[in-house]
Amino acid sequence: MRGHEIIVIGAGHAGVEAAWAAARMGRDVAICTLSRDTVAHMPCNPAIGGTAKGHLVREIDALGGLMGRAIDATGIQFKLLNRSRGPAVWSPRAQADKRDYSAWVRKTLESEPRISWIIGRAGRLVLENGRIAGLALEDGDTYRCDALVVTTGTFLNGLVHVGLEQRPSGRAGEPPSNDLAESLKSYDFSWGRLKTGTPPRLHRRSIDFTRFQEAHGDDPPVPFSFLTGAIERRQIACHVVHTTDRVHALVREHIHESPLYNGQIRGIGPRYCPSLEDKVMRFPQRERHQIFLEPEGLDADEIYVNGYSMSLPAATQAAIVHALPGLEDAEIIRPGYAVEYDFIQPTELDRTLQTRRVPGLFLAGQINGTSGYEEAGAQGLIAGINAALQVTKDPALVLGRDEAYIGVLIDDLTIRGCLEPYRMFTSRAEHRLLLRIDNADLRMTPSGRRVGLVDDLRWAAFFERRERFERNVARVRHTSVSVDGQRMPAARALRQPEVDISELVRCGQLPLDIRDPLVDLASVETEFRYEGYLRRQAEAVDRLRRQEERMIPADFTFEGIAGLSREMVERLTAVRPATLGQASRIPGVTPAAVALVAAHVSGRLGR
Repeated sequence: MRGHEIIVIGAGHAGVEAAWAAARMGRDVAICTLSRDTVAHMPCNPAIGGTAKGHLVREIDALGGLMGRAIDATGIQFKLLNRSRGPAVWSPRAQADKRDYSAWVRKTLESEPRISWIIGRAGRLVLENGRIAGLALEDGDTYRCDALVVTTGTFLNGLVHVGLEQRPSGRAGEPPSNDLAESLKSYDFSWGRLKTGTPPRLHRRSIDFTRFQEAHGDDPPVPFSFLTGAIERRQIACHVVHTTDRVHALVREHIHESPLYNGQIRGIGPRYCPSLEDKVMRFPQRERHQIFLEPEGLDADEIYVNGYSMSLPAATQAAIVHALPGLEDAEIIRPGYAVEYDFIQPTELDRTLQTRRVPGLFLAGQINGTSGYEEAGAQGLIAGINAALQVTKDPALVLGRDEAYIGVLIDDLTIRGCLEPYRMFTSRAEHRLLLRIDNADLRMTPSGRRVGLVDDLRWAAFFERRERFERNVARVRHTSVSVDGQRMPAARALRQPEVDISELVRCGQLPLDIRDPLVDLASVETEFRYEGYLRRQAEAVDRLRRQEERMIPADFTFEGIAGLSREMVERLTAVRPATLGQASRIPGVTPAAVALVAAHVSGRLGR
């Protein structure tokens, strides 16, 4: 029987990060996929980043992952969102050349000698003595492995809807993974069913772009990766259009044909990325909604209609598209659709993303109830790292909520679970001023180096950047500047909102070494401008960490604790929190219940 140390099922954004991480850490990895042609495919929006999602990509990059480098190499419009607000919420976003992005990632994976490919459809898990021992394909071939990472996206019992038409499919034109879904279900995981959707694609040449407002990116573009210098690739404009009364009337007239509203779809959709049907029906007071026309590549015919996701019948979709000014003659290459799929409640996982029921089995991406390429990539990276560490019997990598947005993501999933597709927001992070995009490398790259994912080249670049930051901070502390004719320490001057650090550097008053303004300048400025806030957040982190470090023994029994209700026992037993801090974040668990558990844990441990 052929074998590998680690097998990754799926080559989407979670799968490629998992495979890359494990292979770069020295493990023998195989990717099981139906075709190499859809590696890192973008079945929905051809873009990377956005509010909070850009933070995840920066952290993936800082740990040594692929996504940031991939979008820098293939992006065709870059924007830094929320520039007018504080640095905690600055978020990069980039439109991708969809085909080039996939090709770049595939070429990079193929250049890694420790990665091989299994072309086929995953069928069932193979266990020995209760833990993962291999993977059987639907055609009967079996491969041994020490760890298995499942990143199946929307393919588990996937069902595509276009109006009343339904067809089994993980996404347009690709078959679902039904056998693998049944194999996973045999291990009594807690399951749910979710829904996502995509808009129609239009032919570029059939659109009258003169009717629309242009939306340009930043000049110069801001890269995602800490290794990228300037973005040299040709950039494009997107176009803005708004829905009309006629569009809204057509949706209301045909709402009975929508599988979202006639009971055909039972899966729960994403609250924060509603379909056109939801926008019209749930927000009747809104006279119009903003739509973006986004090219899927520099030379691609397809135009992605961002904000126009729907699952109405194809003929109705055509009428709704043609109701937009400038799209009267638009040719629909492919109608929009909704897809329902099964997912495993992520409370079945520990914070390494390994399942509690089946040792050696890791899950990442939409199978855990998330939405978005960035959330998937972040999970894939952590699952791949921890699968590799488990094979070598090394300590796992677990990120805290105060260390990374990735830590917030995984803690939310494994403690709170999902009632709807999970999407990352900056508001989910209690300590977001500490978790900025400019300092992602300072926070994360040492961890990537420690586990063996950050190579010598990246480490040397990081080491230089960290020393540069420390020198710049020291220079600010020991330099005086003149502000409105008054001499004062630079550190005090930077606490004044009207003082522009870039102007102090430009005029020579503040001799800082600035290679990358977003990284070097922002890091130093934030260190002083928000010094009081940073100190208070650090103190809050210390207090929370003390609670987080109070461990609950793995064999601790919640049954029998006097005063602990049946409901509290059931909630705590279902999640099995490792610490009192985790117990306090379980939905529905009261502070009084946590106090009772703390008292019994202390009594058992004799303190």
